[in-house]
Amino acid sequence: MAGHSKWANIQHRKGRQDEKRGKVWTRVIREIMVAARQGGADLSINPRLRLAVEKAKAANLPADTVKRNIDKATGNLEGVNYEEIRYEGYGIAGAAIIVDTMTDNRVRTVAEVRHAFSKYGGNMGTEGSVAFQFKHCGQLIFAPGTSEDRIMEVALEAGAEDVLTGDDGAIEVLTAYAGFEAVKNALEAAGLKPEVAEVTMRPENTIELAGEDAAKMQKLLDILEDLEDVQDVFHNAAISE
Repeated sequence: MAGHSKWANIQHRKGRQDEKRGKVWTRVIREIMVAARQGGADLSINPRLRLAVEKAKAANLPADTVKRNIDKATGNLEGVNYEEIRYEGYGIAGAAIIVDTMTDNRVRTVAEVRHAFSKYGGNMGTEGSVAFQFKHCGQLIFAPGTSEDRIMEVALEAGAEDVLTGDDGAIEVLTAYAGFEAVKNALEAAGLKPEVAEVTMRPENTIELAGEDAAKMQKLLDILEDLEDVQDVFHNAAISE
């Protein structure tokens, strides 16, 4: 996202998440189950599960629900097995889109994702068609007005790769995937709490969209995010208000 639209896009996304609290819980539960199944139930040696449990706490998911789903995933309780599938495609004006899903029925999921792309002005691509335009990394974003000097001092000392300030004053800290937790913990210990803290697919370059194209792109993204099996949607569109 370009600097001028980053904060507006973040607020739009957070607002949608607040509106759809139940959907957020569903996504967090799936993430917990997959992380626990792949890396085990021990939080101390499973960073992906630690991050998922943090997301659960932030979403006010009850602790007993978290434990029950970890138990399901690690075989202590009977549960559903989810698999991770990534789809790639193009949105309005050729903007790149990545759709990460967790599903117990891949036939249903691919049909729903393909239908959303085709109905709302996009096109499904093949594996690898747009992923090269993104970097898998840690991302922490701070509200405009936060001390850039203090963030830079703490983040770089903790191993961050870069600190960027957008035109709107939002400050973005980028980390390697493996260094995300260390940087996040250091910033929070210094009293610097990010508005967004996540491992993400960050676009290397963005495509500016405005007017009708921006509205169409936002509609496509909203429809994809609303699909039952979708966990995350990443894109390289800078959408103007």
